[in-house]
Amino acid sequence: MHRYEGVQQFRWRRLLVEPRRPDAVRNSLRAHWYVVATVCIGAFMGQLDASIVTLALPRLGRDLGASVGAVEWVALAYLLALVATVTTVGHLADRVGRKLLYTYGFGVFTLGSLLCGLAPSLLVLIAARVFQGIGAAMLQANSVALITEAMPRPLLGRGIGMQGTAQALGLGVGPAVGGALLALGGWRLIFLVNLPAGAVGLVLGWLLLPRSRTRRESTRSDRAGSLLIALGAGGPLLYLSLARNAGYTHPVLLIALVVGLAGIILFVFQERRHEAPMVDLSLLRLPSLSIGLSSGLVSFMVLFGTLYVVPYYLSALHVDPASTGLRLALLPAAIGISAPLAGRYVDHTGERLFTAGGMTLAGLGLLEIAWQGNAGLLPGLAVTGLGIGAFTPANNATIMAAAPAGRAGLVSGLLNMTRGLGTALGVAIASLLYTTAVGSFGTGTAQVSLTTANHGLTITMTGLATASLTVGLALLTRPAKATAHTQ
Repeated sequence: MHRYEGVQQFRWRRLLVEPRRPDAVRNSLRAHWYVVATVCIGAFMGQLDASIVTLALPRLGRDLGASVGAVEWVALAYLLALVATVTTVGHLADRVGRKLLYTYGFGVFTLGSLLCGLAPSLLVLIAARVFQGIGAAMLQANSVALITEAMPRPLLGRGIGMQGTAQALGLGVGPAVGGALLALGGWRLIFLVNLPAGAVGLVLGWLLLPRSRTRRESTRSDRAGSLLIALGAGGPLLYLSLARNAGYTHPVLLIALVVGLAGIILFVFQERRHEAPMVDLSLLRLPSLSIGLSSGLVSFMVLFGTLYVVPYYLSALHVDPASTGLRLALLPAAIGISAPLAGRYVDHTGERLFTAGGMTLAGLGLLEIAWQGNAGLLPGLAVTGLGIGAFTPANNATIMAAAPAGRAGLVSGLLNMTRGLGTALGVAIASLLYTTAVGSFGTGTAQVSLTTANHGLTITMTGLATASLTVGLALLTRPAKATAHTQ
């Protein structure tokens, strides 16, 4: 009996140790590109899910009889789970190994997708999205760090550009595939479509990813920091999403807002005194990191705010889901064109041309939509996508180049935490601006008139354009010293 238990324990322990790659993979001259390819599967799957879900929210709300504010939490619950855990996962990966957590991230994300597809109610669906968000954190916290560690320095920009291309493809395919799935079988299929890619990613991660070369000593984890960042993000988002229904002075929502703000303040104190903080605030003193992270947050706010509001606008125009998906796919398709070009040339021209120019171009595309309405939607989405695609790989490369030695996982987690915060803010702010402008207050945006829907689109796109142009101008005029790569 004791011998059997010992064998079983040994087998379980093997699952907690990063395996060696096959010799043929490890000795291949293209081994680093195998890492990029595996990471690209996770990047593709995560963005595919994100773009499909935003497209499906209007249909999901009608099928489940839920208000816009309630359905919004199908997206926000996922994002809050991602934000609350992604930096902790990045910190943990620096100690136990990035390959292990990234590979198992595929398993958790895929199981979460299955639970979402089988959910019998909105409440269960939201809970399953939280589980799925934890899996997404395991993937996103390690993605850029895996590429940074595997790629030769001269090829780093190209490798990160490939990841940006995979994200763009996921975003691009998502609306078209999501529209077709909604037309064919309803909203459950939009989650079940993740299962094949997740299974492939799990196998390839185990076989193709290298074992982590750098480790940090194990220290006490910052569980309180994870809780406080969830409260700090969740309180304001809960207020923004529900206040337009219940009223902006509703006592419970005001309490949620105050708790959230207190969580942010306590989080800062917690991180300053903890021996192994979830976020090392001293890293934010590096200009390349602080500027890159904050501008990256705004870029994702702009991107997902647009992806969120356009389906509601087209639903008000009675455009069917398949056609909506094809129109919306133009934005990420444009990202897929410009992202690899930016990744290829950023090391030669410097990042300012792509970061400042990209955010400025994105803002001009959003203004085109705001001014022209439906007539300017397609060209505006294309221009916005070209701008964001130019910005993202250049910004990511700058951030990761500034990461101190042994902190790649932590910085990668910070990068992805700000992405999650930006996405959540984009969903919440775009929903607030649009539904308030059309006057629906959660009663169903498909019922509004064309004039009112155009007004809502104008207000929302103007707000997002203002944010994008402000960041573009700030990046253009910042001191040259802040643009230098920190070695």
